[in-house]
Amino acid sequence: MDTANTPGFVVDNFPASRRSMRIAYVTETYPPEVNGVSLTVARVVDGLHRRNHDVQLVRPRQEQGEAASNSLRFEEVLTRGMPIPRYPHLRMGLPSKRALVQMWAVQRPDVVHIATEGPLGWSALNAALALKLPVSSDFRTNFHAYSRHYGVGWLHKPIMAYLRKFHNRTFCTMVPTEALRRELESSGFKHLAVVSRGVDTQQFNPRQRSESLRASWGVSPADLVVAYVGRLAAEKNLGVLESAFAAIKTQDARARLVFVGDGPMRAELQSRWPDALFAGQRSGDDLAAHYASADLFVFPSQTETFGNVTTEAMASGLPVLAFDHAAAAELIRNHGNGVVVACDNPTAFVRCAVGMAQDPAWRHSMGANARATAVELDWDSIVARFEDVLGAGVMQAREPRQSASPITTTLRRPAV
Repeated sequence: MDTANTPGFVVDNFPASRRSMRIAYVTETYPPEVNGVSLTVARVVDGLHRRNHDVQLVRPRQEQGEAASNSLRFEEVLTRGMPIPRYPHLRMGLPSKRALVQMWAVQRPDVVHIATEGPLGWSALNAALALKLPVSSDFRTNFHAYSRHYGVGWLHKPIMAYLRKFHNRTFCTMVPTEALRRELESSGFKHLAVVSRGVDTQQFNPRQRSESLRASWGVSPADLVVAYVGRLAAEKNLGVLESAFAAIKTQDARARLVFVGDGPMRAELQSRWPDALFAGQRSGDDLAAHYASADLFVFPSQTETFGNVTTEAMASGLPVLAFDHAAAAELIRNHGNGVVVACDNPTAFVRCAVGMAQDPAWRHSMGANARATAVELDWDSIVARFEDVLGAGVMQAREPRQSASPITTTLRRPAV
């Protein structure tokens, strides 16, 4: 498909879940790997399958000897992979264009969706275009932003050039926020549609609060627990979190800081914060209990494309303090269901952390409002919008229009 001359379409014209599609979904990360991309991909794949579509999941083999999982209307295809530098617990797919062309030529999907832009994603893109299959993509990770945190800021331009070339060859790139859509559009990305992320409000729920867990942390019911959930790495801007908690401690000596997650900065953080609790990687109800058993969620990262931890904390009934970026910028009504601070003002971030720490009634009110916001982000509606984009691309490929025009979308976002 020549995306430079792709006819426009209106997504709402394709009635969601009315026509079964054969969807090849390509990703370089998937559970049991624990990260925002893998967990979101799993939700979408499961949602598409439940909506009566045939889903072929293409991903790297995570362990030697791992067997593919297959069931009715679901097929898993495992490819070769290798560990990702600095992320040894994750794997990226190796180039596989020839194998994908051979497979899709025999069993032709209606649409190919690519969740990640690594070697496997690039192979899938070229295989799909060679077979003239409609192909869509996600913009999920700010690789261009991460480069600045690892002393290779000079790679920003070539990385952006690669990502722009990658995504502009698809009929649509899905992004999770309107702010990211504007940012990418200003950088020359085309055919962008906002499709937000959902959150499991049954699992992440204030009812998961555990006084026994809090007791194991050495805190009483009245003590303040500040939580951070995420990777312990340079790109997460954890120096601001440290400054914020240090300021809180000057006002409340009994306050406790809980880190949930792991990463290359863990040993360094433990040496600086021997009294903090490092819970390591958590999942499922155990992770939900760690969220709900805290009192304040502080998230200083500015490299997320969305930040699932923000919505998980909100669903758990926690007031969130974050920079005005990604999910926080979209969902938080300042001082109503959380607090957002301008990205260039870490001093204000620290000041707001102290203010939230000192006002339990305000925290409780914001936490209740945060929960109400999160309840609107159900996965069924998110998957339906995702399905609409794929369906529109399939219809466009089957019934090409005569005149070219920019891709337009009228995806409805949930009320928040």
